[in-house]
Amino acid sequence: MFEFLWNLASFIVALGLLITVHEYGHFWVARKCGVKVQKFSIGFGKTLLRRHDKYGTEYVIAAIPLGGYVKMLDSRVDEVSDADKPYAFDGKSVYQRIAIVSAGPIANFLFAIVAFYLMFLIGMTSVKPVIGDVEQNSIAAQAGISTASEIVAVGGDKTVDWQAVNMALVSHIGDPQITIQTKQADSSYVKTHQLDTRNWQFEPSKVSAMDSLGIIPFRPEIKPIIGRLVAEQAADKAGIQVGDEIIAVDGQKLDGNWQKFVDTIVQNPNRRVAVTINRQGVEQTIQVLVGTQTNDNGLSVGYLGLSPTLSPWPDSHKVDISYGPLEALPKALSSTWNLITLSFDMIGKLLTGHVSVDNLSGPIAIAQGAGSSAGIGLVYFLSFLALISINLGIINLLPLPILDGGHLLYYAVELVTGKPVSEKVQEIGFKIGALVLLTLMCIAIVNDLARL
Repeated sequence: MFEFLWNLASFIVALGLLITVHEYGHFWVARKCGVKVQKFSIGFGKTLLRRHDKYGTEYVIAAIPLGGYVKMLDSRVDEVSDADKPYAFDGKSVYQRIAIVSAGPIANFLFAIVAFYLMFLIGMTSVKPVIGDVEQNSIAAQAGISTASEIVAVGGDKTVDWQAVNMALVSHIGDPQITIQTKQADSSYVKTHQLDTRNWQFEPSKVSAMDSLGIIPFRPEIKPIIGRLVAEQAADKAGIQVGDEIIAVDGQKLDGNWQKFVDTIVQNPNRRVAVTINRQGVEQTIQVLVGTQTNDNGLSVGYLGLSPTLSPWPDSHKVDISYGPLEALPKALSSTWNLITLSFDMIGKLLTGHVSVDNLSGPIAIAQGAGSSAGIGLVYFLSFLALISINLGIINLLPLPILDGGHLLYYAVELVTGKPVSEKVQEIGFKIGALVLLTLMCIAIVNDLARL
């Protein structure tokens, strides 16, 4: 329950902030263009808070935090007096209307730059992309990538950590080959590998890009000592405690092999197993009724609700990502641009079929991402906000008449033809746009529910 409430609260904070930024972009430019703004609403439905300013604009916070809008004086919607006509949106030049409509997505991109800038100023510790293992006969193995090497570049883009590697690999979905450069820790020699990705099977919603290529990141040694328990789950109910060392399961000694223990539990859902532990120097065997959960393939697998203890990361594998006030700005600009181009690239590959619609995510996935990033710390939450802000800006630029991009499309036609698109055509376009957007939202929500 706590996790649900935390995710929900983080989602509301994130979405409310990003919607406010987006709508404020429209609002600010509309004011600068001399348009009378009648209402600035964050959320829909019942009004929770309301106030008015000296210009007559009503500011509202509503009960349903899933959107927002800026209502401007418009003679196509309201009766406008002769005195107010100079302040109506539809009375402004096409260039001013383009500026007002495009200001929302632009505000989202500017917010991402600010979020990344703060993130780089605060700094964070990440881990170098050192390879722990390479699966036999995988794409990576066939390209000659070796264990213990560090990935220094993908497709010519430098990679300082695994997040950079993953983003770079995702950008090459659909390409017949990917160039990866690696080096050994004790050497400056950089080796170039050509990965044949013509038959690359990658489902982003199920596995990471690295895993799908057969690259297993280095991880610190896993000690078979309980580091965390989930309350009211199988291990907790059976009396296992934090600090217990798992020695054997069903009489089979682990010899420190945590994966052997995991495999046994996964293969025995709803069955009693004998778990031998060492608790403060005393060995004892506990009978545990294994719980069950559904994996990514929809199969029921065993589940105990516990986590092992991880050894600390070696200092040689850590990398500090932080910059001074002057250095942070170009890094923030570069990160924002890379995410914008990657997002547009993914939309293109979605249309061409290189990326399946099964990978679309909706509000549930966003809420989970908001909760997990906020739980890790401010720096990671800023990174999440930047990502979602960019995606919100890009989605609004799609040429669907119900979105900002659709309005911009109409204004582009007006610039070419010298006259506005007829209201009948616009109405048909809005209906089509609403249908497409609703369909995509339904697919995304179904995908979210399938992943729960």
